[in-house]
Amino acid sequence: MRIARDRIVTALRDRGQVARAAWVERELPEWVDPAKHSGLLATLNLNPADLVDASSP
Repeated sequence: MRIARDRIVTALRDRGQVARAAWVERELPEWVDPAKHSGLLATLNLNPADLVDASSP
């Protein structure tokens, strides 16, 4: 299971966290591995299950 970086960015922007969204766009790969980046997702208060796209590779 992987998460599209764009979904994370959109979730952050929807919450008004524009600076964090910009950082995620610069620093994370196009596809994010929730296991590898679990700490970051927790810090951002994002639940990986809410971000997974059914069509993710």
